[in-house]
Amino acid sequence: MPGMLTPMARAADPDKKLGFALCGLGSLSTNQIAPALQKTRSCRLAGIITGTPAKAEKWKAQYKIPDKNIYNYETMHRLSENPDIDVVYVVTPNALHAEHTLKAAKAGKHVLSEKPMEVSVQKCQQMIDACKEAGRKLAVGYRCQFEPHHLECMRLAREKVFGDIKIIEAGFGFRIGDPTQWRLKQGLAGGGALMDVGIYALQATRYLTGEEPITVSAMETKTDPVKFKDVDESIVWQLKFPRGIIAYCSTTYLVNGINRYTAYAEKGWFGLDPAYSYGGIRGRRSDGKEIAPEEIDQFAAEMDNFAQCILTNTTSKVSGEEGLRDVRILMAVYESIKTGQPVKLA
Repeated sequence: MPGMLTPMARAADPDKKLGFALCGLGSLSTNQIAPALQKTRSCRLAGIITGTPAKAEKWKAQYKIPDKNIYNYETMHRLSENPDIDVVYVVTPNALHAEHTLKAAKAGKHVLSEKPMEVSVQKCQQMIDACKEAGRKLAVGYRCQFEPHHLECMRLAREKVFGDIKIIEAGFGFRIGDPTQWRLKQGLAGGGALMDVGIYALQATRYLTGEEPITVSAMETKTDPVKFKDVDESIVWQLKFPRGIIAYCSTTYLVNGINRYTAYAEKGWFGLDPAYSYGGIRGRRSDGKEIAPEEIDQFAAEMDNFAQCILTNTTSKVSGEEGLRDVRILMAVYESIKTGQPVKLA
């Protein structure tokens, strides 16, 4: 795009930070992502995209964002004229990720999308294709893949510190509040607890095994058919991996306290509890040793990593293809619930 610096040019200036525009100014952007941008080494909050004028005014004042860097969803095409903005971080409801990613890519911007990547495999592929066609990078906001406790558990798994993993237990859920929120609307969320937080448990099984599951079986229960008339309330599912590892997973919008994973291996076990929170993650090992690395801002690490991928022209480990793989498995979970039968994935 005219006026945009190439990755090589930016890499030659170590003090230059990539400009991020946040698309969607809900709770996550307000309380986590915008503050995290202030802690990054390679990023800066350069712009905002919102459909709420009052939010635009508040953010403009708080973060000193110039008028020319403030957009709404209908004016995103004009991002192409703005060299201040390099990356659009899409933080809108799940079923809008593709729409906003396609607009950002067409405007020549790299895209970081919140998870889940989208609500269907087809939409995920559209996002990947649009960014490839535009020559822009696409990544998904899997913050746990940059968190030190999770990285240590990945090391324990890869180096077989406790031998080969045989069984994994993983779950994440919470009691959801406001019955009118978008997360309980199928048209915006694409599903309930599974799409929102169950995906964390799924991710954990995949990065601990280093494999893709070959079979999934699942069942759902719904104790409040009014509140959860559009989306799932509680789901349990099992995964089988190529080397014979079995994972049993759970997710819910009904109760608090499910926030963990444990990998059981030949000579012991290790895991995290809580595992997926923004902070306060705690590790456990069967040999009594601690899993206690430093605490970091997970969103800052995630964004800095994506910035470095852009600056060095390398592929993110949480690329669009990674996001698509998760969504394909999530759709298989729903299919298994619908049919009452296991679903083969490979």
